[in-house]
Amino acid sequence: MNIIETKKLNLWYGAFQALIDIDLAVTQNKITALIGPSGCGKSTLLRVFNRMNDLIDGVRVTGNVKVGGEEILGSETDLIALRMKVGMVFQRPNPFPLSIYENVVYALRIHGIRDRQKLEAAAETALSSVLLWDELKDNLGANALTLSLEQQQRLCIARLLAVTPEIVLMDEPCSALDPLATMRIEELMIELKKQYSIVIVTHNMQQAARISDESGYMLLGELVEFGETKKIFTTPRDKRTEDYITGRFG
Repeated sequence: MNIIETKKLNLWYGAFQALIDIDLAVTQNKITALIGPSGCGKSTLLRVFNRMNDLIDGVRVTGNVKVGGEEILGSETDLIALRMKVGMVFQRPNPFPLSIYENVVYALRIHGIRDRQKLEAAAETALSSVLLWDELKDNLGANALTLSLEQQQRLCIARLLAVTPEIVLMDEPCSALDPLATMRIEELMIELKKQYSIVIVTHNMQQAARISDESGYMLLGELVEFGETKKIFTTPRDKRTEDYITGRFG
């Protein structure tokens, strides 16, 4: 089943066209990687899925984008509900300067949940999902900024999971991490896809090859090729994809 579908998706920043006629289908409970050189539109496409581009002046979007079968580009779309359904993890961990516990329950409080038992249960579930509960359960009052970068990134993922999204978008989630921390986050992502659909932007082709089920190669705003990761990396259909994969370009 497709959890995200785009048809003839185009996006402009002012006069500059950043996305050109993107047709894409993202499968539920898979890891989908978007690869390609810097400035090719990967992060822009990712931000379409939870309307984060709306926050940038001069953005114009045409075409269709469906999340869970519902069109999301219309003015009637409830953006708060959409962003609960489609959460995002950024390049650098961005925990709030609050306690570990308050970071995890922050969005739940914003959505009006005050019941202490519900908040505590949600915090335990979310932290357990990212394998931090046993590590931090006796220290939930500590400032989140005192954690290691890897722990901070896991915490940011937990903060998303607390509001039970369906889709997790990850924009270069390991770019600030060392190789060992990167490996642990990759293992976590593989575990999380049992419950969530994950779309990741990565410059690291080895990472895409290791963890993703499907991959899309982007170049100058176009989705050049999309398909099963194994096929993209071993028998690409488009020469531009082959040139990038083999290091002749990019």
